[in-house]
Amino acid sequence: MGVLDWPEEPSAQLGITGAEPPLPETVAELQKTLRSFALNVMRPAGIELDRMSPEDVIAKDSVYWEVRKQYLALGISLETLGSLPPEEVAVLMPVLFEELGYGDAGLAISMAAGILPMYISAKFGNTFLLERFPDTMLGSWGITEPDHGSDSLDANKQLLHAEGQYGKPNCVARIEGNKVIINGQKSSWVSNGTIAEVSILYCAADTGNGPDPHNGCVVLVPLDAKGVSRGKPLDKVGQRALNQGEIFFDDVELTTDYLLAGPEDYKRAVYCIHNEANGLMGAVFNGVGQSAVDLALNYAHERVQGGVPIIRHQSVAYRLFHMYRKVEASRALTRRVVLFNNTTPVPAIQAAMFAKVTATQMSFEVASDAVQIFGGNGLTRAYPIEKIMRDARASLIEDGCNEILAIKGGNYLMDKTRFN
Repeated sequence: MGVLDWPEEPSAQLGITGAEPPLPETVAELQKTLRSFALNVMRPAGIELDRMSPEDVIAKDSVYWEVRKQYLALGISLETLGSLPPEEVAVLMPVLFEELGYGDAGLAISMAAGILPMYISAKFGNTFLLERFPDTMLGSWGITEPDHGSDSLDANKQLLHAEGQYGKPNCVARIEGNKVIINGQKSSWVSNGTIAEVSILYCAADTGNGPDPHNGCVVLVPLDAKGVSRGKPLDKVGQRALNQGEIFFDDVELTTDYLLAGPEDYKRAVYCIHNEANGLMGAVFNGVGQSAVDLALNYAHERVQGGVPIIRHQSVAYRLFHMYRKVEASRALTRRVVLFNNTTPVPAIQAAMFAKVTATQMSFEVASDAVQIFGGNGLTRAYPIEKIMRDARASLIEDGCNEILAIKGGNYLMDKTRFN
C-alpha cells in the first residue's frame, strides 16, 4: 500500500505483542493458541491459586494440576523443539514464555522450571538421562541453599570480595567410584520443590579432598529416591501459584549415570543453565509487562472521570505511552538476545543478563504504573493488577538478584587481553 492509499488521518493498531514483524507460520499459530490458553486457562487459575494457602495450591484437587495437564496437552515437547531449525527455536522460545507470562507469572515459571532438568540434559547430549526422565515429568532446579543465594551462580568467583569466602556449602555430593552420595539441603526457593518428580541439582562436589563449592557437580535426582524429603511449601507475597520449598538429602545414593556434569564441567554447567534461565525470565516478564499495559489501556477506555474516559486525560495517555515503549524495547532486546545466544557457538551470558534485568525491572515499573492508572481500584482484589505487581516484584530477586547480575555481567564485559 502506497502512502496515498492511507486513510486521510492515518493510524494503525499494534498486534497482540506490539509492533511484531511477521513470525514463522508455525510460531504465529502457536502464539494464537498460547494467548487463548493464557487468557482462558492460566489467568483465572492464577487468580484462584493466589488466594489459596500454599498447601492448598498443591493439593490433589487443586486447579494447578489441571493447568499442568492442559499445558502438556499443547504438545510443546523437547522432541518438537528438536525437529525445528535453531533459528526457529530461538524465535519460538521467547514467544512461548511471553505468552505463559501473560497468563500468570508463577505458573509460567513453574512450567519453565519443570522442563529445565531435561532441557539441560539435552544441551549436554545425555541420552541416558533424557530416557530416564521424559519431559512430561515435573522438574525443578536445586541450586540455592540456606546460606547461599545468588553467590551459588558465581562458580568462577567474580563476585567475591577480596576478603570474602564462600563458606560452608549446605549440600554436598560425594563422588566415590561409580557412586554419588548426596547429603544436605537446598533452600525454600526451589521452584516446584515440594511437588517435582526430578531435580537438576547443582551442589558442591567432594572427590576425596573435601567439598569444593566452586568446583561442584550437577546430578539429576529422582525425588522418589531413598533419603529424599521435602519441607513445607513457602508462603510468599507474589507468584503464589508457583510452589517453592526445601529439598533434603540424607545419604541419597545414585550411580554416576545420574551425574550430568562432574567437577571438570561444573563451570560450563552453571554458565549454561544460568544463560538459559535468564533468557526465559526475560521472556516471561515481557509477557507480564504486556499483560499490565493491556489491562491498564482497557481500563483507561472504560473508567470515566471528569466526564470523559480517563485515556483522554493527558497524564494517562502520556503514562500509557511510556509503559508501551518500555515493553516494546524490553521484548525486542530479549528476542534479539535469545536469537543471538542460540545461533552462536558460545552464548554471551552477559547478554542474557541484559534481558533478565531489563525485563524484570520493566515489568515491575509498568505494573506499578498500571496500578496508578487503576487508582484505588488497583489496590483491590476485584482487579488482577495488584497481583501482577506483586508477581513482578519477586522477579527482581529470583534467578539471581538484579544487582548481583549487573556486577557479574559487568565482569563479563572485560577484555582480559587488554590487561598486563
